[in-house]
Amino acid sequence: MDNNTDSLSQPAKPAKLLGLLLLGFVLFVGLLSLGVWQVQRLQWKLALIDRIEQRVHAAPKPAPGPADWSAINRAANEYSRIQVAGRFDHGRETLVRASTELGRGFWLLTPLQTSTGFWVLINRGFVPEADGMQSRAQILRPDNSTLQTITGLLRLSEPAGSWLQHNDAAAGRWYSRDVQAIAASVKLVSSATSSNSSTAAAVAPYFIDAAASAETANSAVWPRAGLTVLSFNNHHLVYAITWFVLAAMVAAAATYLRHSERQLRALAARGQSVPNCD
Repeated sequence: MDNNTDSLSQPAKPAKLLGLLLLGFVLFVGLLSLGVWQVQRLQWKLALIDRIEQRVHAAPKPAPGPADWSAINRAANEYSRIQVAGRFDHGRETLVRASTELGRGFWLLTPLQTSTGFWVLINRGFVPEADGMQSRAQILRPDNSTLQTITGLLRLSEPAGSWLQHNDAAAGRWYSRDVQAIAASVKLVSSATSSNSSTAAAVAPYFIDAAASAETANSAVWPRAGLTVLSFNNHHLVYAITWFVLAAMVAAAATYLRHSERQLRALAARGQSVPNCD
């Protein structure tokens, strides 16, 4: 006779049962916490999208000057439409690696000295890889003796580099728009006459993503402006539901285990047992 057929299910040892229930509790709390975190991320993402939508369609404001820089922050200022007038210094432009809807290439960052004296880096737009490193002479550059009025979006500095690649100023390899590091690399100094030389030589802690214009929209002209990413993935609701469903499954499994063990203990107390179906 097969011993497995005659074997009887017995209640689990108290220590083992307690361990399983504690494990289930830890999993339940962890999964529930992840779900709550995703709900918080969802609220943050919706607020971000709404904030950006309002700012990018607002009338442009003057670019913040040195007196306002200490108060600039991501929540209050990023993606605001601003406008600034000044002159470009094309001799100190910097190429920063980029990947856009037009392919791989570079952002072209050019220092602009404003009419009030301070410097600000302008992201003039995207340059394809071939035109970036090999044919920089093909890039359209406005006369640096002519006052230029730039309208665009305020963006905060991107320190250090990308997730996998760090900026290398000495080698001229840039993977993020690190305002302070780029400004130091190109040695920005003031050429303007000013009674306050420290203000005149100051560099804004932000850069400006130049808006597209009729000129930059021309398919034969580089750099191509207006490619700022303004749409963001928002899968947080799906993630939250997933974590909550998994938490509910763990809770159901723990409840079933506890109920089954109670039944087995009750039967064992009456001298009965439940056949093992294995």
